[in-house]
Amino acid sequence: MSRNKETGRKIRLLKRIKSNRRVPGWVMMRTDKKFTQNEKRRHWRRNNLKL
Repeated sequence: MSRNKETGRKIRLLKRIKSNRRVPGWVMMRTDKKFTQNEKRRHWRRNNLKL
């Protein structure tokens, strides 16, 4: 199934995968824990993507 997707769609999906990470530890330390959570975090079952 995944090999039948268009290249542009795959690139957009990869972008969403990369942005769905937690905030790195060094960022939390540098900002004195002001940024502890990623507000744009998405769960695969709760939220759908608009491609």
